[in-house]
Formats: sequence, C-alpha cells, structure tokens
Amino acid sequence: MNLNDAPYDALERIFHEPNRLAIMSALASAEQGLRFGDLKQVCNLTDGNLNRHLKALDEAKAISIWKRFVKGKPCTTVSISKIGLKRFTEYLSALEKVLESAKTAVSEETKEEGGMLGGFQNA
Repeated sequence: MNLNDAPYDALERIFHEPNRLAIMSALASAEQGLRFGDLKQVCNLTDGNLNRHLKALDEAKAISIWKRFVKGKPCTTVSISKIGLKRFTEYLSALEKVLESAKTAVSEETKEEGGMLGGFQNA
C-alpha cells in the first residue's frame, strides 16, 4: 500500500486506541522490554486495564510476553515483537501524514477565513 494514497487505511485500530498507543510507545523505547508493574506505572493503567490491552496486542502478535518466577514471585516482562515494531512504525508514519494533512488544511482555512475558523476567533 502506498501511504501517500490512503494514509487513513494504515491507521491500524489495534494501535489507535490511546492506552495501546501509550503501551506500544513505551515498549518501542525499551530495548529489553518492561516488567508488567513498570509498564503499568508508565502508562498509568490498572492491572485489569493493562491486562486487557496486552491480551489484544498479544493476539495481534504486536508484543511478546514472558512469564517467569524470580525468588518465588511471578515476574511478567513485555516487549514489542519484530512484526509489532514494523507495524507500529508504519502506523506512526501514517498518523504523521494524517496529522500533517489536517494541520495544513486548518492552516489554509484559517488564512482564507481571515483568522476565523468555523466562525470562532482563533485563540
């Protein structure tokens, strides 16, 4: 698919949900992955909410989840998968194009309206 032809088509719903966008963004910058508790804190999510989003991302093969015991306590580590990183990078490129297009359209409309947008004065 040519991103320039249909950037909206590349906005994968799996990443477009705000909490999943936060999770994927955090994991993209964590080379060794993140422990469940750390990811929960970074994304400001509850255990149940994080679990629900991780399940969806895992089913989409966007992440990898490792469960092990450390000193008798369960330890879950989450990392972005190779395919997940590729798909997320494509998603970010598409999102960037969509946002840039919107920014340009708003800027042009603001100029045409003499500083007015939709009948409201720009702040």
